[in-house]
Amino acid sequence: MFKYVLPRRLYSSSVKDFNPTIYALSTKPGRSAIGVVRISGTQSSYIYQQLTKNADKKGQALPKHRLSSVRKLYSPVSNLLLDEALTIFFKSPKTYTGEDILELHLHGGTAIIQGVLNSIKGLHDPSRGVNIRYAENGEFSKRAFINGRFDLTEIEGIREMIDAETESQRVAALSSMTGNTKQIFMKWRSEIVKNVALLTTVIDFGEDHDIEEVSTLFATVQENINKIHSEILEYLQRVQRSEILLKGIKLVLLGPPNAGKSSLLNILANKDAAIVSDIAGTTRDVIDVPLDINGFKVVVGDTAGIRQTSEANTIEIEGIKRAKVRSLSGDLILIVLPLDQPNINESLTDHISSLQKEDKKILVVLNKSDLVRSVDVNEFSKRLNIPAESFYIVSCSTGGGIEAFTQTLTDNFKSITLTENNDPVIISARSQDLLANDVLYGFEQFKFWKENDEVVLASESLRQSVEGIGKITGETVGIEEVLDVVFSSFCIGK
Repeated sequence: MFKYVLPRRLYSSSVKDFNPTIYALSTKPGRSAIGVVRISGTQSSYIYQQLTKNADKKGQALPKHRLSSVRKLYSPVSNLLLDEALTIFFKSPKTYTGEDILELHLHGGTAIIQGVLNSIKGLHDPSRGVNIRYAENGEFSKRAFINGRFDLTEIEGIREMIDAETESQRVAALSSMTGNTKQIFMKWRSEIVKNVALLTTVIDFGEDHDIEEVSTLFATVQENINKIHSEILEYLQRVQRSEILLKGIKLVLLGPPNAGKSSLLNILANKDAAIVSDIAGTTRDVIDVPLDINGFKVVVGDTAGIRQTSEANTIEIEGIKRAKVRSLSGDLILIVLPLDQPNINESLTDHISSLQKEDKKILVVLNKSDLVRSVDVNEFSKRLNIPAESFYIVSCSTGGGIEAFTQTLTDNFKSITLTENNDPVIISARSQDLLANDVLYGFEQFKFWKENDEVVLASESLRQSVEGIGKITGETVGIEEVLDVVFSSFCIGK
């Protein structure tokens, strides 16, 4: 019977005790209100004793677990006062790293922090079995993984959470950080293993099965694998759409000169991000402005006004060319038209047709509503061949219609990222590659060998898929080669 063992710890506790105690500044370097120094390892309590001089006080040699206290910190060499700090000690194994952890919440002066760090460094004394050193990038999180506190999907979720700039990015990172992603992968793994077990019965007891039974069993496994295959493909699609949240939704502003594109950009940015002028053709090149719109990271591209090239100078012609090229790579296109100048030039209408052929999502903003008495949306809809429900009437001068339009943008952002009914999902490029090149490839190989009635090779193909999921979560032998890639982008104190 096939049995897949998950080694939860790569090192035994006896070996772990020989690891050096590590320390690092976990807050941003530089002058600040506070600076937090984090220490992890068996020498954490020793460092506490030496810095607080508690080793000389009876009954106070060891810090109390999870109990914060204000303590004076001294230099072990000069006995000079370094700082009066908030100290918190966490006893293993229920800590972030699985080891003893000490946190020193210092006043954030550069000299204070450096003095404490130097004092900790000075306690390193291998001759007495005191092994202390500064932490490497991501080493606290690496130890958390090695000691079985988190799997790799949770660790990568922590990194994404730290890097999150907007609310939608924070929500996306939560799925991995809280273990939801791990549960999904482990569910798939469990189901694949069950199907491997079914095939193993044929291998082990083949003589007891007739051809019809084997065929029926193969068909059952095929049906089960097809279901998992579809789930993984759908999951990868959600991931790829959610990745737009990290890079930023590309929103492109198009329209004739002096339509109010830059004014609309400034309203969305809530600042003067682009020059606004009554002179047509003020914007000559594409201006990219990253924004946070209702929790979504959006990169707005303000472009040159599109008009007939016969009416434009050399610089404008190049700007118009760049505007058209940029819009072809946009996730959402906003066509801004001025209601006080309702004529739409042929160059713009031709380009809108090109965008429609590329199946681009297009919204039309009818600006300067404060300058007209009425608006016939249906007329614009017929001329541009765009549904009337895609038109929005606003005034960048008075702010009329802007709030409702911003909510419309938010709804479209949810649609683009497939987060209308589900929270966004983010997993690393490493995990995506493993899903595609190990897990799904294993399924394809299973189908190939199944069609050739090769039970053993079909079973081995599914084992490859199981191994692929193990590589994603880190719960497999031979994972060392991916650790440096995973943790190298972490900051020192994490």
